[in-house]
Amino acid sequence: MEYRTIINWRLALFSLELKSSRETEHLGQLLGSLLQPGDIITLNGELGAGKTCLAKGIANGLGIAGHITSPTFTLINEYPGKIPLYHMDVYRLGSPGEFEDLGYEEYFYGSGVTLIEWAGLVEEYLPPNRLDIFINKPAGKDECRQVHFVAYGSRFTHMIKELKQFVRSGD
Repeated sequence: MEYRTIINWRLALFSLELKSSRETEHLGQLLGSLLQPGDIITLNGELGAGKTCLAKGIANGLGIAGHITSPTFTLINEYPGKIPLYHMDVYRLGSPGEFEDLGYEEYFYGSGVTLIEWAGLVEEYLPPNRLDIFINKPAGKDECRQVHFVAYGSRFTHMIKELKQFVRSGD
């Protein structure tokens, strides 16, 4: 299976370095507090980059309590809440066409927020309006993460501006 990175770094609206998993989860919490039903977020990065840690924070920011895990083997985890969270991991799909079998449109256009890990594998199914998040582990810095945000559509461009204000204010 080949993974393609779907980023043009010049499109990144916001980049930052996080020093711990706690900071990664806190960033997710801030982001989750800004999300609305119908929002689609892609989480991109190698194994162990921190995608699930960020997803835990997003769930917390949406007011979802409980144990959040990566849906690596189940493909989709659904978490009920005021705004439901649909957490997908498409790494184990045999082909992009199998994404259709998951009924992705019900999630994309439903009443919740959809997170997709390994989204580059199903790039042709991604909607034009979404937020792509790329997480990298810098060499030699086990706890640090570099996070890059690429917004597609005015809603997500505005959301990144709000997120920048939270982060700059030291929250």
